[in-house]
Amino acid sequence: MVDRFWGTDHLNIEQMTARAVVIFIIALIILRISGRRSFGMASAFDNVVAVLIGGVLSRAVVGASPFLPTVCAALAMALMHRLLAWLSLDYKGVGRIAKGSPRVIYENGEFNRKNMRLSLISERDFMEGVRKECNTESLDEIDKAYVERDGRISVIRKRKD
Repeated sequence: MVDRFWGTDHLNIEQMTARAVVIFIIALIILRISGRRSFGMASAFDNVVAVLIGGVLSRAVVGASPFLPTVCAALAMALMHRLLAWLSLDYKGVGRIAKGSPRVIYENGEFNRKNMRLSLISERDFMEGVRKECNTESLDEIDKAYVERDGRISVIRKRKD
């Protein structure tokens, strides 16, 4: 009876649909365990976890891997994500490895070409960030700019005294 409903080989529409519904619910639970940052922060650390969990769980939907071991593997990834996030709170080295560090790309009226090259940010990319963040094209208004850990450009305006 279970094999007819759930399937083992050559899944039909109903069996794959049943698996998809169950995996959807399991994925929601796993993402809750993993924490809000899995999709909210969008750092490389978070994106890797989200892509891997999705890839692993998809194997359970299509029957490419045994169901329970596949769900356990996805849960293990979510728990590792959570553990590394917790460790990052107290250990800066873990945070740097897992999440990276921000880089200054503009300061004192000059571009930091080394950090721009490391971050693969062009002047055009930088100016796009300035327009989006500050609604200006004038660098005279900009004090400092960073490429943040999630790859976005953040800009600090000069103080108006």
